[in-house]
Amino acid sequence: MKRKNKMNLGARMILPLALAGTLLGCTTPDPVTVPLRGQLADGSETFSGSATGDLNGPGRLHLVSNRGRTCEGTFVKVSDRAGEGTLTCDDGASGPLRFVGANRSGTGTATLNGKTITFQFG
Repeated sequence: MKRKNKMNLGARMILPLALAGTLLGCTTPDPVTVPLRGQLADGSETFSGSATGDLNGPGRLHLVSNRGRTCEGTFVKVSDRAGEGTLTCDDGASGPLRFVGANRSGTGTATLNGKTITFQFG
């Protein structure tokens, strides 16, 4: 009988620890913000701003160009190292964006009304 009680005590101690570990592993990390800079492929306009997102999920971009154009975007991760989304500017230009990266840095492209922006973040 004592042996059974010891096993129950052990099980009662292990279960809360296992549950805590599972819950901690499933928590969403705090959003991370990194600097972002880029330019049109022809170099005629440069952009700076930031990207904020969950390392495991969606995020947002904010860019301002040297010409005063403001662009906002949203993105989602499509794999461990890649993401995609949409960028829209206050002058009506908009288009898709794609990026690859690791360790909070990387590169990407966006297309605004047929013009390509290359950018780096982190």
